[in-house]
Amino acid sequence: MELVYFVLCAYGMTSIVVYSHIFKTPRKFLSSKANWLCELLHCPMCTGFWVGAFLCGVNKYTELFTFDYNFVNFLLLVSLSAGTSYMLNVVVDDDGIKIGEKNGN
Repeated sequence: MELVYFVLCAYGMTSIVVYSHIFKTPRKFLSSKANWLCELLHCPMCTGFWVGAFLCGVNKYTELFTFDYNFVNFLLLVSLSAGTSYMLNVVVDDDGIKIGEKNGN
């Protein structure tokens, strides 16, 4: 169950950073400073990676998930966060689950 909580937290935080109105001004400001930062803040996979790293860092401060601190866990969790954040952002949007073929065909 801890992995489910981790994935849902990662997806939620990634969506907030990449798409929310709350972070619109900080995204604009940071994007104007560096092109690579602009790409990072608009990419669910990239942001998902760093959100996963953040969640690994705050792991000991939450009761939702508790993972041992080691390099392998870190590598697996940031990969899981990046992959699932991207996958869920591709499958789910503001209107719910996307059904149908790509490009409206």
